[in-house]
This record gives sequence, C-alpha cells and structure tokens, in this order.
Amino acid sequence: MTRSDDLPRALPAMWRLCKLGYQHEPWLLVAAFLMTLLAAVPDALLALWLKILADGVLDGDRQAALLATTGLALSVTATWFLRTVSTRISRRFRDRVTIMLEAHVARLQASVATIEHHERRDYLDRLSVLRKQVFVLDHMYMSLFSTCGWILRLGLTVALLMSIHPALAFLLLFALPTVVSSSWRPGVERAVEEQQAPHSRLADHLFKTATTPAPGKEVRVIGIGPDLVAGRRREWEQWYGPIAAARWTSAVWHGIAWAIFGAAYVGAVLFVASGLNGSVGDVLLILAAGARLSAYIGATVGEIGFLRGIWLDGSRRLVWLENYAASFDSTADQPAPERLVDGIHLEKVSFSYAGASRPALEDVDLSLPAGKVIAVVGENGAGKSTLVKLICKLYEPSSGRVLLDDRPLDRIPAEAWRSKIAGAFQDFFRFEFRAAHSVGLGDLPRLDDVPAVTTAVGRAGAEDVLERLESGLDTQLGSTWPDGAEISFGQWQKLALARGFMRDRPLLLVLDEPTAALDAETEHALFERYAAAAKDSSDGRITILVSHRFSTVRMADLIVVLDGAHVVETGTHEELMALDGHYADLYRIQAAAYH
Repeated sequence: MTRSDDLPRALPAMWRLCKLGYQHEPWLLVAAFLMTLLAAVPDALLALWLKILADGVLDGDRQAALLATTGLALSVTATWFLRTVSTRISRRFRDRVTIMLEAHVARLQASVATIEHHERRDYLDRLSVLRKQVFVLDHMYMSLFSTCGWILRLGLTVALLMSIHPALAFLLLFALPTVVSSSWRPGVERAVEEQQAPHSRLADHLFKTATTPAPGKEVRVIGIGPDLVAGRRREWEQWYGPIAAARWTSAVWHGIAWAIFGAAYVGAVLFVASGLNGSVGDVLLILAAGARLSAYIGATVGEIGFLRGIWLDGSRRLVWLENYAASFDSTADQPAPERLVDGIHLEKVSFSYAGASRPALEDVDLSLPAGKVIAVVGENGAGKSTLVKLICKLYEPSSGRVLLDDRPLDRIPAEAWRSKIAGAFQDFFRFEFRAAHSVGLGDLPRLDDVPAVTTAVGRAGAEDVLERLESGLDTQLGSTWPDGAEISFGQWQKLALARGFMRDRPLLLVLDEPTAALDAETEHALFERYAAAAKDSSDGRITILVSHRFSTVRMADLIVVLDGAHVVETGTHEELMALDGHYADLYRIQAAAYH
C-alpha cells in the first residue's frame, strides 16, 4: 500500500524502474519521450493563433489574419503528424518493454531461493496485485512521457493567459485540489484492493475449478458446478463491494475539487470580459486557453493519478520483489562442497509456517551420515516434507542451522547447492513438453542429450511409458496441444521420477514420496536398485527417502522417525523394532493391514 506520506520514499522505486527501461531500450525510450514533448507544442499554440486571427479580422489586418491562418494550419498538421509518429514509436517501445517487464518479474520470482513467497498469504496478496499490474506497467512509461507533455502544454497555456493579466496565473492554484484528489484516490483504492485480494484470488480459483479439465470429472460427479458459480459470484461481490464504496467516496471528493476549479474559471472569464474590458481576441484567448487549461489539468492529474496508483504502487511492489529476491544468499560466500565426508547436520533447527499456531519442526538435532540411505517416516503432518525442504534450502530455518560437513548451509549460495541435488517429489509438476524435454529438464545442460534421457528413464523404470507413446521421446505430452498425448497420473509420476534421476552424481538425492501411484513391489524394486547404486558412490552421496511403505523404508541405513514436529527415534529397522516405540507401532499397524 502506498500512502501520500510515502511519496518521497517511493520516488527512488520509480527512478529504478526508469533506469530498467533505459537499460533495455535506451534509444526507443529517448525517442518516445522527445516526440511526446514535440507533439505538445503546436497543440498548446492554437489559442494564440485564434487570438491573433480575431484581432486581425476586427482590425482589418490582413497580414495578421494570414499569419494566424497559416499558424493554425501548421499547428493542426504538425499536431497530427507528430502524434502519429509518436504513437508508432511509443507502440514499438511498449511492445518491447512489456516483454522485458514480464520476463523480469518472472525471473525474479523464479530466482527467489526459497518457496516461501508461494505459500505466505501476505506475500501472495502482494504478488497477486503485482501480477495484474505487470500487464499495465508498460503504460507507466507512456504515462510519464504524457505527463511531461501535458505539463509543457500547461506551462505554455499559463504563459498565454498571463499575457492578458498576471493574475490569471492563479487559476493554477484553484486546480491544486484536483491534483491532490487525483493523487489521493488511487492509493486509497489500491489499499482496499489489496485488503480484499484473498476474495479475488478465491474467485479466480473457483472459476478455474469450474472451467478447467483437471477437476472436471469430480465437479460433474459431485454436482458442485452451480455451487462453484454461486461461490465465485459471492467472493467477487465481497471483493468488489468495498472497492466500489471506496471509489464512490473518492469520486465525490474529486467532483468537489473540479467544482472549485470550474467556479474559478468562470470568474476568470468574467474578469477579462468585464473587469479588464479586454479585446475580443483576449476573450477568445481566455475561452480557448482556459478551456484547454481545464483539459490539460484534467489530463495531467489523470496521468498523475495513474502514476500514483500504478507506477508508484507497482514500482514499489516490483522493487520489493527485487529486494526480496536479492536478500537471499546475501551472506553466501562459500562454494558448495564437491563431496561429503561427514554428512549433513541439523542443530536445534526449528521452522514455523506463516500463520501457523505451532511449529512444523522444533529443536531438531539430527545427523545424516555421508554415503548412507536415510528414510524419514512419520504420520501426516509430522514434518517430513518440511525437513526435506529445509535441507534443500527451499525454506530458511526460523532458528538453528543446517551444516554440510562443517559448512553452514546459509553460507552457500542456493543455486550452487541445488546444482548438487537431484530428486523427485509427490507434488510433481506436469511439464507438457516433448517427453524427452519433460525428462531432460532434470539436468538442463543435457536437455537434448538423448542417451542421458534414456538412461534416466531406465533408472526410473519408465520404459513402459515410452513404449506406449506413439513417437517415444519425441511425443508431445498433454492432450490440449496439437498431436499431444494424454497419459495417466502414474505415467506422469514415472516421468517425473526419471527427471529426478537425470543428474548422474548428485551429492543429495531426495525422493519425497515420488512413487505413490506405483504398486509396493515396483517401488521396492526401484529403490532397492537405486539404494545399491548410491552406496557404491565415492563422493559421500546421501539419499533421503520419504515413504509411507515400510517394506521400502526398512532397506535404509538409517531411519528417522518424526512425530509432533520432533525427531523421536533414529536407528536401523532392527534397532527400532527392538526399541518397540513409535516406529514399531506404525510398522505393526501397516503390517496388519496387509493380512
């Protein structure tokens, strides 16, 4: 939210955005700005030519009348020509800067080291508004240029009015309320819009649920289509109601401001016509220039309102995102290790999700030995995935620290550490590319390395998926694309697993329930084969396996048992069964279910 007292602090954000545009399109930016200024001059001089024409006709001065007629013709022609050229240049600049801004915002979000901004409500609300503003941020450059053009017109017009009498310059003072109200309105409306952003996001979610293919079957079987439509309408009303009220209130004050200026303008006309006994040319000048003055003030305050509401607000949000993305790894000054000697250690690590009433992990002390296969088990909500994400540096601990051997993880750049990680997750994404690229993304430098992709497919046991695809690795995935193939959830999961196996020698392999759609025997055989390969590595590779299937878990060198955000047990399967604690209870419950 941007308030009027924030204006001085927000101007640097606007300047940063100006520099961003200049860095990418310097010549187009300068050309668009200059053409906008040039187009303002002949337009503002029309009132002068009308005065000269009227006085020339009444005084019988044919030379003055001819000069004014020529000036009018040139002004109209020049205005049309310069506006046309300016529009063409500005449109090209806008097209290019739009792509730049969208790419900049996408790159910033993708470069944030953690995924917290995808999950925190307050961050999501900010980003939701910013995403909408991105599609109009290109207008802000044009709005700035136009504002400068309107101010130039205003200056010329005031100079013409002062040529009649200096007191007419006071018309600008009566225009100040319109400037204030125009600057105040967008900030108030934007603040209400951000407050109501959760309703807007929910309305969008309900619309996508009702209209996209993925939930289509359940929507129809359950019969919740009408409820989704009604719910979306209800959320939209809850979003729009306060915004409409804020708009009406600000519009009333804006109308009062314009009424003040209108009264002053009428008084100025009467002052010239009666008080000064001005000539016909003078009266015509103030009628033409005064009318244009109101139009210029209206356009100027409108552009200022846009700058205040979109650019000032949007640029601050964009700068917030830039600073937020840059805040990570600010103290990261150590390289990622080439091998692990001792392992990964967690010292008094705690983590809480934003808005959560209790921590997801609390005071965790844990050592994961190098060169071992580690299984993490526990009931839903015990903190298994949170533990994995902290080790992968997808979250930063609320307290405590993570060590790679003796190096603090927060001293290692996230990108450098991630280059040493491979893995697959239960909540994988369906990359609807060619099958080869959907897998090859797991090791981007080898995206088009067919032998490497084929090897990864073999590691994941996904050969049967390719056999059923008409063009094998060249098959386009996703039925919404031309010649695209629709595959099952289990097949998608196998391809995601293959993507996780693209890197040949990761220091950390994370398998966070990536085979939930596979049967127990297939999962067991798959992990048994990969665990054997991991143990043969000489670089101290650690494999972390999260699974609910204890037939798979028991092959691990070390089993970590989580319960209630704490590590309650560690050991091998045999040791934990002998301990007869929480793990043994879970194991017996699952074993009984298979009998």
